Amino acid sequence: MNLKRQMRIKIYKNASDVEGGDILKQLTIVGKPNVGKTLFLINFAEFLGIKELEFEVSALDGLKMIKRYPIKKAIEELVDNNIHKTRQIYSIVINVPLNKGKKSVKFFDTVGFIDNIHPEQDIRKGISYTLQLIQQTDIILHIIDTSAVDKNLPNSLSEIDFTIAKFAEIKKGYCILANKIDLPEGKENFEKLKLLFKGNLVIPISAKYKKGFKEVKSFVISSI
Repeated sequence: MNLKRQMRIKIYKNASDVEGGDILKQLTIVGKPNVGKTLFLINFAEFLGIKELEFEVSALDGLKMIKRYPIKKAIEELVDNNIHKTRQIYSIVINVPLNKGKKSVKFFDTVGFIDNIHPEQDIRKGISYTLQLIQQTDIILHIIDTSAVDKNLPNSLSEIDFTIAKFAEIKKGYCILANKIDLPEGKENFEKLKLLFKGNLVIPISAKYKKGFKEVKSFVISSI
């Protein structure tokens, strides 16, 4: 069964089992492995004023635990170049500052999508859970590595990115974050990426250096 078919089946299955309540807006970060999803969430949380991260970690056996990290420690432990470093769903509630007051938003960091069916069961389950989140979430931030657009790497632009966009663009709160704009290849490929995803909002960012975060914040506020 190819992934497009799997998405059509699983995206509507057991959506009520996904964590979240009506009082919280939900924001899900999606994309391929190693495109910068986790680093973006950590640094964006800091950008929004968070000093210590309190993650709820949803294990694939249904158990949940709370993990707390200072920002620097979170980057050291949760971010590296290994494929599928994130194998569980991490979520964190962040009070997003508005013009008047704040709005609580639950951010989800997810397991990276691939074009084929992954041989490891825990990765397959994590992807399935991510599909459920896409169905019920209010906001989707789809991260694409602009530095790898024309390469043949696990984090390169591929068919799954277009499939994600097709499913997600029906939501008002869908946006593509073109990551690694700080790299020469990223800058060169940004305009190409905008043409490939014409009709969608594409924001250039650097998850590492927090570039473009002001624009992302504005988009999130407009979507909640």
